[in-house]
Amino acid sequence: MSTAILTGAPVAGSPLEGDLRELGFDVRSAVDAADAARLLAEVPAGRRVALVDARFVGHLHSLRLALTDPRFPAAAVTGALTAQPEARTALSRALATADAADGLPDAVADALDAEGVSVHRPELGSLVASVPSGAQQRHEARAAVSAVDDEAVRLRTAVKSRDGFFTTYCISPYSRYIARWCARRGLTPNQVTTASLLTALIAAGCAATGDRLGFIAAGLLLLFSFVLDCTDGQLARYSLQYSTMGAWLDATFDRAKEYAYYAGLALGASRGGGHDDVWALALGAMVLQTVRHVVDFSFNEANHDATANTSPTAALSDKLDSVGWTVWARRMIVLPIGERWALIAVLTACATPRIVFWVLLIGCALAACYTTAGRVLRSLTRRARRTDRAAQALADLADSGPLAEGFAAAFRGVARKLPGFAAPVIAAVGAAVMIATAAFAGWGSPWVCVAALIYAVLSGLAVARPLKGALDWLVPPLFRVGEYVAILVIAARSEVNGALPAAFGLVAAVAYHHYDTVYRIRGGSGAPPRALVRATGGHEGRALVVALAAAALPTSGFTIALTVLAGALALLVLTESIRFWVSSHAPAVHDEGEPA
Repeated sequence: MSTAILTGAPVAGSPLEGDLRELGFDVRSAVDAADAARLLAEVPAGRRVALVDARFVGHLHSLRLALTDPRFPAAAVTGALTAQPEARTALSRALATADAADGLPDAVADALDAEGVSVHRPELGSLVASVPSGAQQRHEARAAVSAVDDEAVRLRTAVKSRDGFFTTYCISPYSRYIARWCARRGLTPNQVTTASLLTALIAAGCAATGDRLGFIAAGLLLLFSFVLDCTDGQLARYSLQYSTMGAWLDATFDRAKEYAYYAGLALGASRGGGHDDVWALALGAMVLQTVRHVVDFSFNEANHDATANTSPTAALSDKLDSVGWTVWARRMIVLPIGERWALIAVLTACATPRIVFWVLLIGCALAACYTTAGRVLRSLTRRARRTDRAAQALADLADSGPLAEGFAAAFRGVARKLPGFAAPVIAAVGAAVMIATAAFAGWGSPWVCVAALIYAVLSGLAVARPLKGALDWLVPPLFRVGEYVAILVIAARSEVNGALPAAFGLVAAVAYHHYDTVYRIRGGSGAPPRALVRATGGHEGRALVVALAAAALPTSGFTIALTVLAGALALLVLTESIRFWVSSHAPAVHDEGEPA
């Protein structure tokens, strides 16, 4: 239960007190600031509190946005202010110093701002939140409230303002009503997210049967899983149910669903009439999709708070966005999750798993070329000074282990003399050496181990100085290419049953670790503990271990080694991830973005 303190003289016939109770507040009344301070002191320290002007006139959803959103320690609209437990001390100080004969909540909000406390002020758009001072103004305010259907606004704003074409026109027109249906029955976003995951896993199971009816059922279930995937976020926005657990589930389940479905398709292909082995294509699709996301994340983190952050390319992009049809064309060409899942579902029902993966690989490769080229051009044409925070985020995304750290320390003096573009070039050379040697050297060749060691050395040199160069955001995705593709190639060269599925599991576990790092940084909590990163070996350490296993073990032993390594890494990263996301230190956010 939260507590709302009404300040000032109540207005006869006002529905305000009932509205506050509907939002879950215990309502008390105060005649002045001193009385409000006394009532505030009586509220238990762990409760959210609100100050609301008794003359308030506005939509219920205006109050809901201002007073119930759990993501912000303090929030306000005209006539209403809320503070969560962490902002209670600042609220008490502001209440003691606020100078207001009337309009106490607004005066306290201003005092909090003056004290440096961040007070969130939600965008209301057509919604009304006002404190009329007389009968005529009150009449006009009530007329303005009656003129706008706040439930329609609430439904509309439950949908993300920037979504893909398929999601916007084929899913959201009805999924928002499913979200409202769920809200009215007390369902939570986490429950809907879990239902979406279970539906996708059942779809993967249907695909794994290998028969046509199974493939058709898999495609339909995958689409329904995506509907639920849209619904969970819309439900969170509709009912303002944001949580730490929801942040974790929403951030990771999309990838788990998609990659589990890839595995189901690969199993189905091997069990179908043609006994087609497409595990290499499935692993390639997962690698390509993960690298695309890392490109997005790295670029955004590198430029999150860069100063002088403008370029002619960005200006051209903004100009194109002002033309209606180009907006949708540019959103579709990157093959975002809605378009991608629709493509996978339709092809699963109508074609073979091999065709699904080839179309997916070609489409995602073209999308990756388009987005990466645009980001490179922006980086080369802007003159931005990147901050220490951005450099640290890129260093965390690099996932350097003990070997790379040691070589970075040894090469720090040399790195200072290298040109600004050196880091991504060195990372690219290291990845190329590793992949090419794995591809062209014989199975079990010690040269692959030598290449893995060279990769570790060059990886350390690439991160030996802060990643503040124009193209340094390319370093983390290049490391992902080096590690993931090397594992794929080494497993494929073994030519033994089970090696590629084991490699799929290993890359999936590592990719989870990398996504977990991304979403922790996005939430402002920083990367996973260095102890965890060192325990996982870092990208260069894992590549070296796989190379050594290929050189030292027979093919059957290599498959077992990959399986054990995948299981150990999955257990390690999942344990730490679950510990973090269910703790009180995790950010209470719900992902608003839509990774490509």
